[in-house]
Amino acid sequence: MATPHIQAEKDMIAKTVLMPGDPLRAKYIADQFLTDVHCFNTVRNMFGYTGKYNGKTISVMGSGMGMPSIGIYAFELYKFFDVERIVRIGSAGAYTKELNLYDTLLVKDAYSESNFAKAQNGEKRHILKASAKLNQLLEKNASKLGIQIIKGRVHSSDVFYRSDPNHYLSLVEKHGVIAVEMESFALFHTANALKKHAACLLTISDSLVTKAETSAEERQTAFTNMMKIALELA
Repeated sequence: MATPHIQAEKDMIAKTVLMPGDPLRAKYIADQFLTDVHCFNTVRNMFGYTGKYNGKTISVMGSGMGMPSIGIYAFELYKFFDVERIVRIGSAGAYTKELNLYDTLLVKDAYSESNFAKAQNGEKRHILKASAKLNQLLEKNASKLGIQIIKGRVHSSDVFYRSDPNHYLSLVEKHGVIAVEMESFALFHTANALKKHAACLLTISDSLVTKAETSAEERQTAFTNMMKIALELA
């Protein structure tokens, strides 16, 4: 059943979908890690692929940037394609000096000032949790692979370029956030609204504290630890 944004039939998409923000990262994962791959979506160049990982079926699809974008794709995957689990695998900016470039962060919950959830169904909470069951599986996968993960709360922001570069300091103090990204709050809300499961693995791509940063190419192809942890869900 095709939707306005995903031109696929139900049987083309697995029950578990990994969602990087960048559709080219989805292509990279499909090319490098999956076998028997077929592309199920090219609408708006938001590439989606289904293939086999260690003989098990899994899908990967870009979400785009920001909560409105991932909100559309997650809703359609859950509602119209019977997807049960979505794991966002994205990049994040560090809010604390303890987080270094390439660290892997498993999101426990997400804080946001956004009105996304309130506008969608009246949800008034500004902190939403990831699926505990899914997080347990991801922790187990990381342990099996020998990959160290850091667990914590992230800030899901609507704004990338803030006028006050030190705005994050008050967020760290008031809400205990350790990194910033732009999608997980909307993903968690959408999963809650449709009684599905959602989680988020992030790789630290830059630091607001030390000003260290990775390149666009590294963000597309070098964040492999979180990919491997998530792929084990197949």
